[in-house]
Amino acid sequence: MMAEVAALATLCATAFGAATLLPFQSEIVFVALQLREAAPLWLLVLVASIGNTAGACVNYWMGMGVEHFRDSRWFPVSDGQLEKAQGWYARWGVWTLLLSWAPFGDAFTVVAGIMRTRFWLFLTLVSLAKTGRYIALAWATAAV
Repeated sequence: MMAEVAALATLCATAFGAATLLPFQSEIVFVALQLREAAPLWLLVLVASIGNTAGACVNYWMGMGVEHFRDSRWFPVSDGQLEKAQGWYARWGVWTLLLSWAPFGDAFTVVAGIMRTRFWLFLTLVSLAKTGRYIALAWATAAV
């Protein structure tokens, strides 16, 4: 029982980190736990999805306050990059959040905060995308 809790906590933390701007990879942990049958598959999907969605929420909240720091020397994104992301978001709208599962999707979650997307809509679309990703990963792993 303690091993299962530790495995799920590790998965949640890794999935959380992977959704932020940190260089984490939750897929490796997810697949390893699935192959080891460390917990029921539905629980792995649920925990990974919650952790990954929570990390995306951090990006959203950072986006809400990012304009305040835009002119700082340490700001990690150039004006051009930020304007390009905002342009993409303005063109495609909230539907870009369905790509939040992809490696470049973290930028969309930050831009959603900058653009003041309604949080309930953000949470719905990101949750669908993140959960769908882990379901697809579980299916692909089971198929191998």
